[in-house]
Amino acid sequence: MDELRRIAVADFSMVDEVNDYLMRVPGKMFRPTLVLLCSEIEGERHDDAVTLAAVVELVHIATLVHDDAVDHSVLRRGMPTVNSAWTHQIAIIMGDYLYSRAVTELAALGDLEAVRVLGTAANRMSVGEMRQLLSYDDITYSEDEYFRLIAAKTASLMAAACEIGALAGSPANRAALRNYGHSLGMAFQITDDMLDYVGHEDVTGKPAGLDLRGRKVTLPLVGALRAMSPVEVDEVRQVFTLGEPGDQEVGRVISLVREHGGIEYARSKAVACARAAEAAIGGLPPGPMFDALHEAVLYVTDRSR
Repeated sequence: MDELRRIAVADFSMVDEVNDYLMRVPGKMFRPTLVLLCSEIEGERHDDAVTLAAVVELVHIATLVHDDAVDHSVLRRGMPTVNSAWTHQIAIIMGDYLYSRAVTELAALGDLEAVRVLGTAANRMSVGEMRQLLSYDDITYSEDEYFRLIAAKTASLMAAACEIGALAGSPANRAALRNYGHSLGMAFQITDDMLDYVGHEDVTGKPAGLDLRGRKVTLPLVGALRAMSPVEVDEVRQVFTLGEPGDQEVGRVISLVREHGGIEYARSKAVACARAAEAAIGGLPPGPMFDALHEAVLYVTDRSR
């Protein structure tokens, strides 16, 4: 956290005010933890690993700030978003600021390969956000389209976090750790989308049914729609035409998704991705860091239970 604050500090009071607020939001620090774990697979942490971890987390925070502004979200982890506490303009500018500070700090380390990895991930995340815009209101959104979306939006940064960690301490395992991060990110996002149907606000930090209220099509709905009757599909379609679906409409869609196996279908896909993550690191040397990477897989998939 100290390294995050050091990198994000500004000489302008408004930027520092928002920075201080963002640093108080209780994040899980999952991605920087992956950087540190992957950097120590072979037993020694590189001197720059903590800075690299902070850089990855700043990019993650920047994307969340931008996402909340795009989605007009009012809560993040149980606290008001930047766009609701200040303005959408400030949220966009702060996201740009945090990302630019991360890139500047990364460039100062002189590791051009790490710059390339993170830059590629940031580009893919932007494409992922554009893909997500196409998922709004479209109940014909396909499973293939969904997987392309989450590969870009979520898995790309987790893969980059693991790869950057490998570059800092275990370059021989770079490909394995990148593949692990990709599969872990896929499992993470599928599980996150399941939580919109089965989670509680005190656990997830956001209201239940938030994706549905935003008329986002995610895997539980995609899986359930295949088993619904034409009448039920039309009922869901009607909900997605509403500007702001209410509690009754959202509750009805959640009930239909549960009734027609959408939760179980999504969970099976998350488990498959989790198994792929474990397989990716099967050849890594045993030890505490390997065990921690295995525990990260269990953490990701157990959140929906």
